[in-house]
Amino acid sequence: MNTFIGREREQAEFRELLAKKNSSLVTCHGRRRIGKSRFIQQCAKQANAFFEFSGLPPRPGLTKKEQLTSFSEQLSKQSKAPQLPLDNWSTAFQLLASQLPPKGTVVVLFDEISWMGIGEPDFAGYLKNAWDSLFSRRDRTVVVLCGSVSSWIEENILNNTGFVGRCSWQFHLAPLALSECQQFWGRSAARISTTEKLRYLAVTGGVPRYLEELDPKKTAEQNIARLCFHPSGMLFNEFDSIFSDIFHRRATSYREIVRTLVDGTKGVDEISQQIGRERGGSLSQALLELVSAGFLTKDVSPKLSGGIAKSQSSPSRQLRYRLSDNYLRFYLKYVEPHRDQIINGRFKSTALEQLDQWDTIMGLQFENLVMENLGAVFEQLRIPQHTVLNAGPYRQSKTLRQQGCQIDLLIQTKRSVYLCEIKFKSQISTSVIQEVDRKIAALKLPKNQSIRTVLIYDGQLAPSIEEDQAFDFLIPASELFVI
Repeated sequence: MNTFIGREREQAEFRELLAKKNSSLVTCHGRRRIGKSRFIQQCAKQANAFFEFSGLPPRPGLTKKEQLTSFSEQLSKQSKAPQLPLDNWSTAFQLLASQLPPKGTVVVLFDEISWMGIGEPDFAGYLKNAWDSLFSRRDRTVVVLCGSVSSWIEENILNNTGFVGRCSWQFHLAPLALSECQQFWGRSAARISTTEKLRYLAVTGGVPRYLEELDPKKTAEQNIARLCFHPSGMLFNEFDSIFSDIFHRRATSYREIVRTLVDGTKGVDEISQQIGRERGGSLSQALLELVSAGFLTKDVSPKLSGGIAKSQSSPSRQLRYRLSDNYLRFYLKYVEPHRDQIINGRFKSTALEQLDQWDTIMGLQFENLVMENLGAVFEQLRIPQHTVLNAGPYRQSKTLRQQGCQIDLLIQTKRSVYLCEIKFKSQISTSVIQEVDRKIAALKLPKNQSIRTVLIYDGQLAPSIEEDQAFDFLIPASELFVI
């Protein structure tokens, strides 16, 4: 698909940078395959000139010299400069600056910036000097530092004292919203049910590269089978390459951390105990990098009065990590356990709908998908986003003074708490009313705070659910696709 989809707000922000007379240094980060390079390429179409450079992917023995040689090759192809041997990054940046046109708007993209710096511990320093003495002195120049390793950008650029005050803008590209995702079905979108779209998105999330693999002529299960349950499928092999490319030597330990979260959220202590690593230090850094990479989300439990918040002994105990990336979660829970069988071809004739608990699998993935589209939920509830104090899954442990309960999504504002139940079933029975009633009974709220009930669903509701007005808000999943 050649048509660029979504990112309207971000494109407008980039146009503002291009309209400035002076130069701009910006960063762009987000999950691997989220479309960072494609986004910059799209924005750069409005510039007079565009230069793009990418570091070589990490591998054992990769040297600074090889990165510089690759840089020289890329520059030669995009300019009149001959391919020259380069000794250091200072010379490389000077050569690039000499090839920029004297007038007009120019965008320079340094893609996978952390890869470019492999073998050169002072790479960020060379880049800072090049910005100060070369790029910043040319009007209408936008230099973009882009990478999947967001922690590298934060440590070496955003939190580096040498770059203080130099970065004009930070672009963080999240997965596409549901309203944008459905454009990948093209003209077929109107003929394909919301349920089928959700089945595919429950596995891929709003990751553009995965959505590009969608064949609208095939059912969701056929697409998932082709991509995830075939030895040559892109999403069958994607998991290992993601971790190897982004985290290099740390890939094995980072996979181990992610696996602990497949069955639900966990606090740092729980993760520490499960993998046998001490809390703090390298574990804290690993969690930070996994969050920055877009794979995990750090949820903070709402501070509900009436006894619940008091049961949390400290702010750190309220933090829970969630595997928020739909693809990673699906792969680890439902593909990896069958890896040997898939390689041996035993899934070729298996219809995914016939697998044990397939509908349950899709239901759990749907919950995760809703969490990644909270903006659409707020709109349906008519809650201004700036008034939301907290939103996420909520788990209350059972103690002598309170009942235990688990809430799919709890949204907290100053005056109200929205208890959201999320269901993805062909038939949704009245038992959901009793489920929510039990959870309400377990919560203790202050007198000045109201509780409102919400059902976010895809499926056929039992007639009495609507007739009895059992929920304050009913949000069919189809409404989440509305722009």
